[in-house]
Amino acid sequence: MDAAPSNLALRLATAAVMVPIIVGLLFLGPAWSFYVLVLPISLVGVRELLVMTHPDDAVARGIGIAVSAVASLAIFFYGEDPRVVVTVLAVVPLTGPLVALVRIGNIDTAALRSCALGFGPLFVVIPLTLLALMRRSLGPAGAGAVLLTLGIAWFGDTTAYFAGRYLGRHKLYEVVSPKKTVEGAIGGLLGSIFWACLASLWFLRGALPLAHAVPLAIAGGVLGQAGDLCESLIKRSMRVKDSGGSVPGHGGVLDRVDALIFTSVVVFLYVEWIGLALPQRAS
Repeated sequence: MDAAPSNLALRLATAAVMVPIIVGLLFLGPAWSFYVLVLPISLVGVRELLVMTHPDDAVARGIGIAVSAVASLAIFFYGEDPRVVVTVLAVVPLTGPLVALVRIGNIDTAALRSCALGFGPLFVVIPLTLLALMRRSLGPAGAGAVLLTLGIAWFGDTTAYFAGRYLGRHKLYEVVSPKKTVEGAIGGLLGSIFWACLASLWFLRGALPLAHAVPLAIAGGVLGQAGDLCESLIKRSMRVKDSGGSVPGHGGVLDRVDALIFTSVVVFLYVEWIGLALPQRAS
């Protein structure tokens, strides 16, 4: 009976510890300091995914984590070079089938393991590395762009949680995530829009027009919730409740960044194709 309030308290306590660290690294530390936080978190997320798909193959998991680290370093330090990006996108997927060929194991799961090992780094590590890349490459507005992305995902998730808990009546996608409701999804989307408007009027004032902030939040919020459902789909198909237990009150790292993976891509593409209204962009 007290499980839900206890879990909520644990979530809030975790947020109270992590939020000041993240904000401090974003606004007070050099660009590389935020990446020092992003890299291990993203590698833990890849490990959680591979534990689900490769439960009995620690060697394959180690190879997947190593490939993920190299891909992340390449994108962070050389992401402006299209040759590097194309190389990462072309080479990383090949590692899955090659590793499965060498470590064939159960033939019935070989296809799953091939796809998971080739897909995992691109799915988890690259989008999160884009956060650090924005922090490094956007100059003074980099920290604000990252905070915008985090807020669209996490503030939206928080408002979805409370809207679903107190107002939820209609199931959203029961076969994938039985607890999610339509009311929670709407509340989460409104939370994402609120955060983007706050960014436009406050810490990205002059860089992100309000006319851009709202549609950006809608796209990021909707796809962020889809990312949450995608991770639920993976867990349900692998018959696990949480991706791990490394984040108190939240499950695993993958449980905490599932929406952020999608939102990071949305904001990064907005920055690359439309851009923030910056006086100048760092070289």
